[in-house]
Formats: sequence, C-alpha cells, structure tokens
Amino acid sequence: MIKALIIDDEHYARDELNTLLSESDNVEVIGEAPNAILGLKMVHQLKPDVIFLDIQMPQVTGLEMLSMLDPDTMPFVVFTTAYDEFAIQAFEENAFDYLLKPVEGPRLEKTLTRLNKQCSTTDYSAITQEMLELIPCSGLHRIIMLSPKEIEAAYSEISGVTVVSKNIKATTPLTLKVLEEKTPMIRCHRQYLIHPLAIKEIKLLENGLGEIITLNHHTVPVSRRYLKELKERFLYCPN
Repeated sequence: MIKALIIDDEHYARDELNTLLSESDNVEVIGEAPNAILGLKMVHQLKPDVIFLDIQMPQVTGLEMLSMLDPDTMPFVVFTTAYDEFAIQAFEENAFDYLLKPVEGPRLEKTLTRLNKQCSTTDYSAITQEMLELIPCSGLHRIIMLSPKEIEAAYSEISGVTVVSKNIKATTPLTLKVLEEKTPMIRCHRQYLIHPLAIKEIKLLENGLGEIITLNHHTVPVSRRYLKELKERFLYCPN
C-alpha cells in the first residue's frame, strides 16, 4: 500500500485529488496540508511514500519546500500544477513526474503505475536551491520567515528544531542536517548548530568541553568532538 500525502493550498484541489486516489486499491491518503510549512512537519511525522506537491503556494512554494527536505529520507514527489511551461519543461527534462490541474483519472493511473515500479530514489538537485534564502519558523501563533544570517544558533530537542535570533526563538520544520548543509551554520554539538559570524567568545571548559557566547549573549554548548574543529577554524595561524 502506497502512503500518500497531499500538499496544496487549494481546498478544492486537495479534495479532488483525494477522491481520485481513494478509488485506487493501492493508495492510502494519510494526510493533507494546506501549505508547505505544515507539509514539512507532516512529511517528518507521517513519513509518506509519496507526496503530491503543488508548485504555486504562498509564503513557501513547492520547489522551495523541496529544497528544505533531507534528500536521504525524501519521499517520491509528484508535482501538481496548473499549466506552467517553464516548470513542465524542467520536470520533463529531468524525468520528474507531474500532474496538470485539474487532475484526470487516467493520467493519475499512469503516475500510480510508475510509483509501483519505482525502485530507486530520485535526485531533485537540478531544481532545488543549493543554499536556502529563507527559513520558515513558527511561534506565538504566527509564521515567520527568517534569513539564515539572522539566526545565531539552532538546536534539536524532542519537540523539534528550535532556532534562535536576536529577538526571536521559534521552531522550524527543517532538520539540523538540512540547516547544516544549506545555510552557513556549522556543527558545534550533536544537537546544536552555530552561525560562525554570531560567535563572540569560545570558553574552554574542563574535560575538553567548550561553550560559545553569541553576539546577543546566547549560550551554546560545544562538545569535545567539535571543539578541536572550532579552535582550528578560529585560532589556527600559519607560520
């Protein structure tokens, strides 16, 4: 049984696609999301086999969301879009599957047949961003889009990943791995990232541990594993 997640800001489009998918004996729709930010959270929580991803959505587009997913755990992606010559050309050139809205049953069946035969992951790097320009965050009943240069530190806990800036502490649906690979932040601890330009002071503690004080006086732990790398990065001086 294929587990599917629908991500589309149009309620009618979600209902229509859900109805078509429910007619297949081999697909279970495990969730729907009205935007990419909630979609990211649901991908991490529900771990679908495939996401049907709308391209044009407010705040974070489908392609921007694609850039925010971990390629090692990314589900198969079927793009859904109203006619967009540029997008369709990009999908066809890279053999990515897409559905034109309104979705038609026979065309969807071809997609489902292809999914059943798919045996390897797909490389979406040709249409994703190498570095993220904005990080979606939520807090205090609002959605915030932060530039990576605003973020001083990020850390993971049971409830998810938290980012810290000068005046904001908020959660993000992105993983530490994606933040490390697609922003300037670097690892200083298994559960923490730090922006190099936010470091004001590195305190050397006992037992080979350390502690970073940021420009805005946040404290970030440094483990033994990463302290040596930080010292070499910031203190090394060639002869």
